[in-house]
Amino acid sequence: MNNEREFRAATALLLIAAMSISVYHRHKAERIGGARAPAWQEEGWPLAVALRASGFAMWLSVLAYVINPRWMRWSRLNLPPSLRWAGAATGFASLPLFYRIFGSLGENVTPTAGTRKDHKLVTTGPYRWVRHPLYSAGAAFAVALNLLVANWFTTASGTTALTLLLMRLPKEEEELIVRFGDEYREYAERTGRLFPRFR
Repeated sequence: MNNEREFRAATALLLIAAMSISVYHRHKAERIGGARAPAWQEEGWPLAVALRASGFAMWLSVLAYVINPRWMRWSRLNLPPSLRWAGAATGFASLPLFYRIFGSLGENVTPTAGTRKDHKLVTTGPYRWVRHPLYSAGAAFAVALNLLVANWFTTASGTTALTLLLMRLPKEEEELIVRFGDEYREYAERTGRLFPRFR
């Protein structure tokens, strides 16, 4: 555990930076983005509860590791330091992308699959190539964080949350088709869902 203090410091910096970006843009969207339905109404109770519980478990385990790694020693993974530092580098490299994605979304940011009253179809910035770059960047950030904290419980809860998000994705696209019709169908034809579509 020679490098554990450095790993914890890197994890704390990543958490603070990512949460600052997310909270700032989400708060701004809530303030000016218009009304939206509650999460349980848009997603259904089972998915809404399971998604938030698994996400909460992941973030709580990361926070517990930062505060006192002994609390999470029972689920520690013995990963080589080089792999953990690669996770840290990936996490820090993803932060500008997060900022760009949230900036492109603007007031359309929502925590659920639904849209806002005055929702606009965003096709600029990272959305020019990928329909759901926030999911892609979020998955990359979660992998980076899991490598850094080296904990199987964090990985299991994060994988569960990611799987549930991907299960929610078709519902989100249905909502966008209902909202934007052929404009969204044409947009979907020329873009990838999670990765750029190269032709």
